Amino acid sequence: MKYLILLLFFIPTVLWSQYLKSNEDVIYSFDTKAGKKMVLVKDKGNEYIQYRFGGKDRVEMEFPLERNKESWKQFKYKSYHRGGGKQNAGMDLEYLTFLNNGYTYSLFKSYYAEDGSLSTGITVTDDKGKSTDINGIYKSIKGCLCNLEDIELVEKDDSGL
Repeated sequence: MKYLILLLFFIPTVLWSQYLKSNEDVIYSFDTKAGKKMVLVKDKGNEYIQYRFGGKDRVEMEFPLERNKESWKQFKYKSYHRGGGKQNAGMDLEYLTFLNNGYTYSLFKSYYAEDGSLSTGITVTDDKGKSTDINGIYKSIKGCLCNLEDIELVEKDDSGL
């Protein structure tokens, strides 16, 4: 019986280790409504940042493939915050984008005070402008894209929203 308990504990740990190495911290992660997982990680010493996406049992995409300081330059972070609650149409919007093989990936997290809506996910746009949304499960979020505001290695996108 004790071996069964150990096995049940060990399996999720092994599966999660594909998404998080011992030298990494999670910046932001969530599960998708389609049963996939998105994990954005960084090396504990800020040597690299990497996006990972796939099924619960295996990573299907890593970006960038090279784990080095140059990886930070491949991501752009943008945020917009407006307080004042419902009466001022308060909102919090955060985006992290990168380009991979002709596709633009945009991780997002949003909150709109007017209707209290919360959302997260990934928008994938091809070079012709056609986009696909991968909806995340808000309650599964770990970490915060907002942590990128304080990391000077990632480029800040000051263009309008």
